[in-house]
Amino acid sequence: MLDRDGFRPNVGIVLLNARNQVFWGKRLRTHSWQFPQGGIKHGESPEQAMFRELHEEVGLRPEHVLIVARTRDWLRYEVPEQYIRRDARGHYKGQKQIWFLLRLVGRDSDMNLRATDHPEFDAWRWNEYWVPLDVVIEFKRGVYEMALTELARYLPRANHHNRYLRSGLRTQRLEPGPGAPEPARPPLDAGPHSD
Repeated sequence: MLDRDGFRPNVGIVLLNARNQVFWGKRLRTHSWQFPQGGIKHGESPEQAMFRELHEEVGLRPEHVLIVARTRDWLRYEVPEQYIRRDARGHYKGQKQIWFLLRLVGRDSDMNLRATDHPEFDAWRWNEYWVPLDVVIEFKRGVYEMALTELARYLPRANHHNRYLRSGLRTQRLEPGPGAPEPARPPLDAGPHSD
């Protein structure tokens, strides 16, 4: 399913762990690493497609994650001709994506790269939030930068386990990534629910 400009509707997934590191998957039998992503099928909403792709590629179910945010608009990238299948050349130009920022509320062991008969990844790791910009394939870099920058304002603060608050020490808060606006923050003395 392509739009009239030749872009396939797609979702991208930035999955965070408790340390605000992002899931990074290695494409099956390649040296290429990327975020989970996939096409939106006819009749699916972006959110439905995201949950389907999350299960197909990472093995997670809706109960394993919390949706933190999503991009406001479609983000587009063009695919160089050498990466386009011959039967798709011509009208197909690339992907238009809605990106979701998810928080893993399950465990690492809930992930299963072989949840379906058609796995996409054969390895995965956690990376610091901005690392993918340095290592993603060049033609995806611009859309990754736009997605990560827009979603950075929603990064949850790191979990400091309240022991710092009880001891009277101030907790250090995560700063947003480059280009992200400063989020509103509660006062440090807001009590045990402020972290």
